[in-house]
Amino acid sequence: MTPDEPPLLGSRWPILTAQIVAALRDDGENGLAEQVAALRVLRMCECDDDFCQSFYTQPPPDGAYGPDHRNVAPDPSWPGMLILDVVRDVIMFVEVLYRPPLD
Repeated sequence: MTPDEPPLLGSRWPILTAQIVAALRDDGENGLAEQVAALRVLRMCECDDDFCQSFYTQPPPDGAYGPDHRNVAPDPSWPGMLILDVVRDVIMFVEVLYRPPLD
């Protein structure tokens, strides 16, 4: 990683990374699970909700994601919600809601 590269999800939050992979595999989303190791945390969500620890793994869109967007909501092993915004089978945004603090 160069100084300008955002951190890999696995180096920032290894437990969360393993939990996301497991939840995706349990949900039959093996292709998405394969992507998780290479995801980078580009930017945290800026909503300021105290229950939100969501983050972008790709640059945010200018407006809506469009017709190729889908939400994937596997059942995580931890209390809370996990929702992935996926566009053309690429994970763009990871919503982590109502979970104990990541840091």
